[in-house]
Amino acid sequence: MRFEQYQLDGFYDEMFNPDGTPRSGALVLYQRLRSLSEGELLRYQQAAERALLNLGITFQVYSDNEGTEKIFPFDIIPRIVPADEWRVIESGLRQRIHALNLFLQDIYDQARIVKDGVIPEDVIRSAKTYRSICEGLKPPGGIWCHVTGTDLVRDRDGQIYVLEDNLRCPSGVSYVLENRRVMKNTFPGVFADTHVRSVSDYPGKLLDILQQLAPAHIANPEVVVLTPGIYNSAYFEHSFLAQQMGVELVEGRDLIVQDGFVHMRTTRGLQRVDVIYRRIDDDFLDPQAFRPDSALGVPGLMEVYRAGRVALANAPGTGVADDKVVYAYVPKMIRYYLGEDAILPNVPTYLCWQENDRRHVLDNLDKLVVKAANESGGYGMLVGPHASEAEREKFAALIKASPRNYIAQPTLGLSRVPVIAGDTIEGRHVDLRPYILYGKDIYVLPGGLTRVALKKGSLVVNSSQGGGSKDTWVLSGNGGRNSGPNHGGGLSP
Repeated sequence: MRFEQYQLDGFYDEMFNPDGTPRSGALVLYQRLRSLSEGELLRYQQAAERALLNLGITFQVYSDNEGTEKIFPFDIIPRIVPADEWRVIESGLRQRIHALNLFLQDIYDQARIVKDGVIPEDVIRSAKTYRSICEGLKPPGGIWCHVTGTDLVRDRDGQIYVLEDNLRCPSGVSYVLENRRVMKNTFPGVFADTHVRSVSDYPGKLLDILQQLAPAHIANPEVVVLTPGIYNSAYFEHSFLAQQMGVELVEGRDLIVQDGFVHMRTTRGLQRVDVIYRRIDDDFLDPQAFRPDSALGVPGLMEVYRAGRVALANAPGTGVADDKVVYAYVPKMIRYYLGEDAILPNVPTYLCWQENDRRHVLDNLDKLVVKAANESGGYGMLVGPHASEAEREKFAALIKASPRNYIAQPTLGLSRVPVIAGDTIEGRHVDLRPYILYGKDIYVLPGGLTRVALKKGSLVVNSSQGGGSKDTWVLSGNGGRNSGPNHGGGLSP
C-alpha cells in the first residue's frame, strides 16, 4: 500500500521523520507495508478484525442506548518504540510508581509530606477518593499500588509527558495481549525481523505478584479475581486475566466472611481465599465500610483485610493518587521521597483552586484543556479550541462553583501514527498506557496499550469516545534500526 498521500501536518509522527523517511526501527515494517497492494492490506485488516471478534474482545459504553457491548476497534499498523527510548520511559515509570507508593504509605500514616508543606492538607482531604478508613493500614510489604496504568503522550517537539496515573483498577492490558496474538499471526515475518519484545509473560508476572501478597506460611495461596459482573465495561478483561492466570473469577455474592476469613462458595463447600485481585472500586468493595447500598462487594471484607487475613490488590485508598489535582504534585513527591528530578515530566498544569491559576484558566478557555479532578474515560473534559462558546461558558460556571474539582492544561499537539482510513492511510493522534506491576521488584510491560483517536482531528483516544487501539512494538537492542536516514525511501514531497 502506498504512502505518497500521507501527510505529517506538522505533528510528531511515530513512524516517520519530519523529512518523510521511516524512523529508527520502522524500516522493515515500512517496506513490508509498501510491498502490499491496497487490497492485500485491507484483507489483513479485515482478518484481524474477524479474529478479535471471534475472541470476543468487547467493551461496554454505559451511555450507549442502542446496545450494551461493542467490539474494540483495532488498526493493524503497529506503533514502534525504539529500545533506547523505551529505556527512558521504563526508568521514568519505575521512579514515578516508587514515589507514588511512598506517598500513599505516607498520607495514610504520618502524612509527613503534608506536615513538611509539600502538599496542602486540604488538597489531600478534599480528594473524593481519599479514604479516611484506610488510615493506619499496613498492606503486605508496604505496597499499595500493585497494578498501575500510566498514560503517556508526546507533544509536537517529541517530548513525552505523563498525562495521568491510574492506580485503582486500570483496564486495557487484555487488549495488549490479544492485539499481539493477532499481530503475530498477521505479520510473522516482519515481527521476527524487527526484534519485538514479548508481552506474553504478563499474566504469569501478575500471578507471581498476587501470590507474593499472601501470608508467608501459606504454600499455595488461593487467588481470585473479583469482578462487578458481566455488565461491567471491562468484564472481558476480568474473565480473560482469570483464565490466563488459572484462578477463579468471582463476584461479591460468591464470597463470604466467616470465622474471621474470606471464603469462596464452591460445589464442595467453602474454600478459604487468601488474595483478591479486585476490579471493583472502593465505594462498592464492602457495604459495611463504604457504600451501604452496594450489592457488588463483600460485607466485612475490610475488617478481614485490616487484620491481615486476606490481601487486596490494589489496596483500598489508592484512588487519591488518581486525583488530577494530586497528579500536579507528583514531581514534588519524587523530589521529596527520592531526592531526584522526575525523569518523565507532567504536562504543565493549572490548579483552579489557586486564584491566579483560576483567573488565567477563565481568561484562556479557548486555548486550554479543562478536566474534572475525578472523571475518566474522556468525560468531564473541555477541549477549549474545539469547544463552542456555550460549552466554554458552561465550564466557566463549573470552575467558579467548584474550583477544587478542576485543572487545566495547554492543548498538546499529540503525536500521530498511520491508520487505515477507508481506502487510504492517514495520521491519527495517539497516547500510550504502559502497565506497571509492583511486587518484590517493579516490572514494566514492554509497550502497553496504544490508544488511537480514530475520528479525524480528534484528541480524545478513549474507547468510550470513539477511540481504538494498536499493537505497540518495543524493540530489543538495536534490532530493526535504520542504517541511514534515507534507507528505503520515504514520503513524497
